[in-house]
Amino acid sequence: MTDNDLKPEEFAQAAAEAITDAQGRGFREAGQVLANAGLCGVCAPEAAGGLALGIEFALPIVAEAGKLRLQWPLLETILAAKALGDSPLAAELAGGERIATWALEGSLAEGLAGHARHARQCDWVLVADGQGGGALLDLATSVEVREDGALDPEHPQSWLDLRGAKVLATLDAAAFAALRREGQILIAGLVNGAAEGALEATAAYMSTRVQFGRPLSAKQAVRHLLARMRLLQEACNAGIHRVLRPDEDKGLRNTGPVLAQTLSSAAFVLEKSIHLHGGMGFTWELPLHHALREVRKFDAAFGSGALARQVGQDFIRSV
Repeated sequence: MTDNDLKPEEFAQAAAEAITDAQGRGFREAGQVLANAGLCGVCAPEAAGGLALGIEFALPIVAEAGKLRLQWPLLETILAAKALGDSPLAAELAGGERIATWALEGSLAEGLAGHARHARQCDWVLVADGQGGGALLDLATSVEVREDGALDPEHPQSWLDLRGAKVLATLDAAAFAALRREGQILIAGLVNGAAEGALEATAAYMSTRVQFGRPLSAKQAVRHLLARMRLLQEACNAGIHRVLRPDEDKGLRNTGPVLAQTLSSAAFVLEKSIHLHGGMGFTWELPLHHALREVRKFDAAFGSGALARQVGQDFIRSV
């Protein structure tokens, strides 16, 4: 089979099976399951044990991770393995021997970084170097981790003291810019997947929950809300796939608008899903609040609405 025979959407089912298998396992054991299924190295070069596929093949994988509420830095490990090329470090990530996360705020030059998922349990962390490039740091032995449970006490974000951090590899400005762009696409895919999972669960619940002799989905107000939620999902999904393709001038499309829209829409869909479940989304039987927390954490990492404001300012300047 050649690369031309592969279709990104076919990766979703295989990813769902591996992610479901990884759920409930220990952090390290889950990493081995995901790596053995080829998910961690889907974009890593073949020389590093990866599949050397484009970011469009990672998109359905992270979407399934969001849909199934996987608490493991799969998105970050995929990107780090791709960015490190054919180095032995990439091979360790693709093979599940190491796990990487990404600090979305701060830099090595500042000595402080934040919004790194699962940092306490990871081996390495990607950070900006403060000069346009990036660096891979030894998280386990040379970085002090301080957890911040303000948004999610069960799976807290982390702040990292980078003074004295050991640098394992560096990325030049072009490579790190490409990594950040692809990261924004995958983050959009992850949160959109989380919202998709919530919407599917809500539609199923509304069709089976009977009140006064009729399913809740028969009520017009419920149908209108579900339709609006589906509309937002379809719009975000189309935007994410559109940004993968070149623009009319064969250039790269800006990822900011689609990420801002997806973060906003996913939060809306998840909040309404919890509402339509009668608040059950905050129970262990239907833990939709975990997905909502993930969306809110990513939104906070991009400035809690600052990304949308920047998109608006860029549009105004462009006209």
